[in-house]
Amino acid sequence: MIDLRSDTVTKPTEAMRKAMARAEVGDDVYGEDPTVNRLQEMAATMFGKKAALFVPSGTMANQLAIRLHTQPGQEVIVESKAHIVRYEQGAAGALAGVQLHWVTGNRGLISPEQVEAAVRPKEPHSIQTTLICLENTHNSGGGTIYPLATIERIRAVAAAHGIPMHLDGARLFNAIAATTLPPASYAQHFDTLSVCLSKGLGAPVGSLLMMNDLTLLDKAKRLRRMYGGAMRQSGILAAAGIYALEHHIGRLKVDHDHAKQLARRLQQIPTVRISPQDVDTNIVIFDVIGHRLAPLAIVAALKQEGVLINAIGGDSFRAVTHLDISSAMTVEACEIFTRVLGD
Repeated sequence: MIDLRSDTVTKPTEAMRKAMARAEVGDDVYGEDPTVNRLQEMAATMFGKKAALFVPSGTMANQLAIRLHTQPGQEVIVESKAHIVRYEQGAAGALAGVQLHWVTGNRGLISPEQVEAAVRPKEPHSIQTTLICLENTHNSGGGTIYPLATIERIRAVAAAHGIPMHLDGARLFNAIAATTLPPASYAQHFDTLSVCLSKGLGAPVGSLLMMNDLTLLDKAKRLRRMYGGAMRQSGILAAAGIYALEHHIGRLKVDHDHAKQLARRLQQIPTVRISPQDVDTNIVIFDVIGHRLAPLAIVAALKQEGVLINAIGGDSFRAVTHLDISSAMTVEACEIFTRVLGD
């Protein structure tokens, strides 16, 4: 089965499993797991931050960041289709007591002018804006990369209003691989940022929350425990993250090439609407118009032929390339898409 539903379906490689089996461990709640400590130090150095915290998921990393920067009754600016909005179960309201101010972007990207317009005035009748969150790459936007110049201009807006910024960098490594920019060039504009190890990098679980303010680190550890994310001998998991950082970042370009190959073939199918030039990284979003089958029936027909994808609403579908998709599988998927969608 060629599984293009998400890059979260990847499995640890044999070499990664061996690294996990050899991992030295301790009790991380006491700060005594040497492998976790090494992972955190590696990540902080890579992104030019003073500290990193290993957590079970990207959602937890994002929600810890929101809680660190806000108080109940305040507001967070975020793009309307961001992961924080669509896929985190309303956690910002439930856990931090804040509301989200949705700003509709272009393929998930919002402009400095939109951010400026969304900042609430500092007057007694208005809720106060206390955090700006960006997502890079943007999942629902189709793996879109935020231009660094745009981030810099948004940061200038934030600084003018004294508002901190958080980056949901679940797929930031894809942006890094595509642009070849150093990780710190993105990270420097954010007070906190999260990165995921279990998507394109292929680790089985885990994300990192990074920051410069060490007082935030202590608070983040306490909140991680409150949210149920404090782990014990988690060096076994951290070892997978270390292996991923050392071996899997450079190969993300292969996933991007496979995604572009899929997009070019999809463009040739009469029922498909797609702009291959919009495929920045490993996510391919396309529409199927005028097909005899309804969207869920299309998903079922593709599955029967050996390809798994997701319908994402309306006539839209998403295919995601990743570590476990080979060049041969990409070619086969192209043939199956042509056969099913061209029918």
